[in-house]
Amino acid sequence: MLIAQLSDLHITLPGERPYGRVDTAGALKSAVAAVAAFSPRPDLVVLTGDLVQRGLPEEYAHLKALLAPLSLPMVAIPGNHDGRESMRAAFLHDGYLPRSGVLDFSIPFGGLTIIGLDTLIPGEDGGRLCAAQLSRLDSTLALAPDRPTLILMHHPPFLTGMAGMDAIGLEGREAFAEVVRRHKQILRILCGHVHRAIDRPFAGTIAGTAPSTAHQLFLDLEPDARANRFILEPGGYQLHLWDEKAGLVSHTALVGDFPGPYPFKAAF
Repeated sequence: MLIAQLSDLHITLPGERPYGRVDTAGALKSAVAAVAAFSPRPDLVVLTGDLVQRGLPEEYAHLKALLAPLSLPMVAIPGNHDGRESMRAAFLHDGYLPRSGVLDFSIPFGGLTIIGLDTLIPGEDGGRLCAAQLSRLDSTLALAPDRPTLILMHHPPFLTGMAGMDAIGLEGREAFAEVVRRHKQILRILCGHVHRAIDRPFAGTIAGTAPSTAHQLFLDLEPDARANRFILEPGGYQLHLWDEKAGLVSHTALVGDFPGPYPFKAAF
């Protein structure tokens, strides 16, 4: 099974550009075209937050129109730029989101369990999982200890070394880690927020962030770095290939027209 992960889309009203510079709609069109053309065809698309820029219903309508060419099963979780109720209204008919409360969900899909966690704190950049969410997650995981599971969440549950982003990271990482550590069926935790591809071991599994389909965060590992600079590196997405025998392997792909592919030859 192949799962495509798109993250940090930041879609605005038609004609607008975030920060006066980033064509997020054009970038998403290119990412959608790349995923749609990929062979083998993905079985599922997961959207890991910051789907839109201001959480407006009209932005979600624009987003849905841009995603329509994929014609693939799709699930989404919110990020700090999203509006919980507007997002619920936009995706509720897909059948996996709850009708009230946080936008957590758990669904079976092709031999896996897909769990989505809502880390949104309205009006804030950082994220949080409350005690009720962690308790529910623990119970959900305990119901199917032998079923391979992916967890989706916007804010990564680890420090990245990028001080500005770590300052607006996930509250309660330690409590979340305690839950994750108890359940060995978790293949990977798929995150966004950081606008870069980062991976690290976490609580007995692997947690990672996907690049943005649009703009990337400027890579700054200085201890006093701030999260207020971006760079127009190519947009990207991730592909997670799962096989019951071989396990899960994750690839990061860049969006764009690049020379090649060329065959390797013996001659220089």
